[in-house]
Amino acid sequence: MTELIIEKSSPGQNNYQIPAWHGKDYNIIPEKYIRKDLNLPDCSEPVVVRHYNNLSKMNFGVDNGFYPLGSCTMKYNPKINERISKMKGFSSIHPLADTGSVQGALKIIYELTDYLCKLTGFSGFTLEPAAGSHGELAGVMVMNKYFESKNEKRDTVLIPDSAHGTNPASVAMCGFKVREVPSTSDGDVDIDKLIELLDDSVAGMMLTSPNTLGLFDRNTVKIAEALHKNGSLLYGDGANLNATVGRARFFDMGFDLMHINIHKTLSSPHGGGGPGSGPLGVAEHLVKFLPVPTVKKNDDRYDLVYDAPESIGKVHGFYGNFGVFIKAYVYIRMLGFAGLRDVSDTAVLNANYLMSQLKKIYHLPIDRKCMHEFVLSDSGLPNNVTTNDIAKRILDYGFHSPTVYFPLLIHGAMMIEPTETETLLSLDNFIDVMKKIRMECDEAPDIVLGSRL
Repeated sequence: MTELIIEKSSPGQNNYQIPAWHGKDYNIIPEKYIRKDLNLPDCSEPVVVRHYNNLSKMNFGVDNGFYPLGSCTMKYNPKINERISKMKGFSSIHPLADTGSVQGALKIIYELTDYLCKLTGFSGFTLEPAAGSHGELAGVMVMNKYFESKNEKRDTVLIPDSAHGTNPASVAMCGFKVREVPSTSDGDVDIDKLIELLDDSVAGMMLTSPNTLGLFDRNTVKIAEALHKNGSLLYGDGANLNATVGRARFFDMGFDLMHINIHKTLSSPHGGGGPGSGPLGVAEHLVKFLPVPTVKKNDDRYDLVYDAPESIGKVHGFYGNFGVFIKAYVYIRMLGFAGLRDVSDTAVLNANYLMSQLKKIYHLPIDRKCMHEFVLSDSGLPNNVTTNDIAKRILDYGFHSPTVYFPLLIHGAMMIEPTETETLLSLDNFIDVMKKIRMECDEAPDIVLGSRL
């Protein structure tokens, strides 16, 4: 058991001194600023450094082992992308630098935008949004601007009950009303209920594709047709793009706009509070509403263009999280479009392999081919064992737990995403652990339930 820092404390260890400056001793703290009610640890500098360094080694990440966190794409990413993003020519430039001195950076932004257009089929992209939810917000702002330009007052956005939780929050922040669309028992949007909800107040619908059940909605084309017939827009939440990248383009399926979590699909460490990036792509009729500035190429020069009178304006202090752009750019250039197709193929194959094995011993609420992830539940587990118990027991075997109790559609959900970077051996090891835990639920429940003590 690791000691707390307060347990390593003893009076007189901390002798840290601030050097005097111009004759002033800054080590003398006025009595009125000293709190008497705090029992702060008194430790030497080496003790503090060693304590927190040891704690840092207890963290779990994809470099330590399998990390099947559903909906978050916790995959191994090539370290070369990290190294290149830290090169001085990239990491030391200033966002206010004259465009003539940052032509290389502008070229990366321009070419990455073009790659994203080709991957999705859209006519324009902005890289400004700093996260997926930020991309959603920008997208809803574009939707709002579009209907303003048509002098239409539409105040409602439809959200399936299988959507990411940030979708309704983004809609509400833009002043729209949220109306929920139910799913069928097999995980698709209930198309009949959707059509019932369509009227001239509906600005659009946000569809997470694949949805949070890890399923591709088989009604996607019908949904798009129904919305367009109503004069509404279809927004795609592309946070799970690693399930379809290189295989299917959102524009071809009928989407009008979408965001991509490039920090998930296109190589950046996800989680830990690190920077994200949620570029927003739009079809031709929405390009003029995208945030400014855009990067345009004139002969061999790249320039920032602010002249866009119908733009929603800026959504970021500068141009987005440039370091994440570099990682995504290198990742795409290294893999090529054929390699990106392999990404989605392998992500889907890995998930279906795991699901086919685990559904034999755990309850699979919706038994159909999944995309990049799938959802089990604790239904039918003996001896009052719950999802929480399973998740904690997985940790005992050296793996990170999957996402638990989400999506809310499934009681006691365990949401598992193996990603495309795990080997067959790694997947088989996880399957073996899950089988052992399932046997323990029957034969040694006190071990599994021990996490409650």
